[in-house]
Amino acid sequence: MKILIVDDSSKWVNWHEDAAREICNNAIIHKAYSASQGVEKLTSSIDEPYDIIFTDMQMEADYLPLYAGEWFIKQIKFFKEYKNTKIIIISATSNIKQIAENYEVDYIPKYKCNNIEEYKQKLL
Repeated sequence: MKILIVDDSSKWVNWHEDAAREICNNAIIHKAYSASQGVEKLTSSIDEPYDIIFTDMQMEADYLPLYAGEWFIKQIKFFKEYKNTKIIIISATSNIKQIAENYEVDYIPKYKCNNIEEYKQKLL
């Protein structure tokens, strides 16, 4: 399993990585610390696409009025190679459910990230 974690907080990137490794111990995990770095990872892995992508919503402000994470999801969906990739928003934004529904992706509110079961439901 190949996973990409995109969040501007290294603390959160490490947290999500630890959870993913606990559930999928042989996973290949790549990290990006902004939406634009996430796109660089997408394009460099186009021949071996990610199976799962975790993304935060609120990162760099370059994409207003969209959240950076929304812009990033649009970029992921642009590539046919990523049509089978599971996208999981992990964010503290109050409208996370609505955003996930708008883009037809999954989500975990950050306040639930202390429960490994939340990750298991999304990863397994």
